[in-house]
Amino acid sequence: MNYRHCLTVLAFAACASPKVQEETTAQFQTIGSVERLDSAINVLIPADARIEVLASGFEWAEGPLWLESQQALIFTDVPTNKVWKWTEKDSLSLYLSPSGYLGDRTDKNEPGANGLALDASGNLVLCQHGERQVGKMLSSIDSPKSEFEALATGYEGKRFNSPNDLVYNSWGQLFFTDPPYGMDPWDEKELDFQGVYRLDADGTVSLLVDSLSRPNGIGLSPDQKTLYIAQSDPAKARYYAFELDEKGNVLSGKVLLDVTPLQSESRKGLPDGLKVHSSGHLFATGPGGVLVISPEGKLLGSVMTENGTANCGFDTGEKYLYMTADGYLMRIRLNAAG
Repeated sequence: MNYRHCLTVLAFAACASPKVQEETTAQFQTIGSVERLDSAINVLIPADARIEVLASGFEWAEGPLWLESQQALIFTDVPTNKVWKWTEKDSLSLYLSPSGYLGDRTDKNEPGANGLALDASGNLVLCQHGERQVGKMLSSIDSPKSEFEALATGYEGKRFNSPNDLVYNSWGQLFFTDPPYGMDPWDEKELDFQGVYRLDADGTVSLLVDSLSRPNGIGLSPDQKTLYIAQSDPAKARYYAFELDEKGNVLSGKVLLDVTPLQSESRKGLPDGLKVHSSGHLFATGPGGVLVISPEGKLLGSVMTENGTANCGFDTGEKYLYMTADGYLMRIRLNAAG
């Protein structure tokens, strides 16, 4: 979801042109804090961990994805229709433009790609707001070009709203959400619900959930038996857990955690993107930043970014959690898995 707003937080100009933050005494500038409500969070986030600001100046950063072969993080800037790349060695560079809309309309507010993922063959798969589809980049991730194959464009003859976020299971099924945030205007909507779908390897699109008002972030438990969905509805700001069978069908669902009461001026944001740690804990964007939630639905604490936070993602080995928060790219050190 887009909670875009231009803020000046501390000394960082979020509404300037994208830039890498200058290092101070060999470290990046820091922001925010870690709220620790349960000691279990200390197993995941070290006591001395700080939130580092890596780059800023984006309109609404989203979809962080780690590319192990390049030791790089790529992420989207949805309103500007771009994908950016950040590395420790080479800093910030433009990775892909356009990313989500290939037409010539200039009246689109959120035309770019949103969530990103790699398929089993290492191809980049994108939720493309402007094209209202899930698409695959035809070039390799090492030589990105704005040429795409549509993997899924609609359901039962009707166009999707604007696919938002996605996750693969280990046997190649793709689960994705379809809220209306990227539609310009919303009266172009063809479906009368906001769905959660599964795309199978043969191209079949199956509707799994049609009862959520604003499905957004999506993730799978390590055993792939639970599908997690974040709902970006201010009136029902919740994370849901859906039990899956061995074919990827939903058997049952429940509210994992309701964070509607957490919303305040000091805790910006709603449930948006999420990732599931190898331990089974959820790192889920929401009021205040990134909430750390146990598999049982207990809130252990939050990474407080001082901004509306869109999404997050791990690097290989889960050494860092990278966060896209309004106009910023941030990260925080974790206790590495394994």
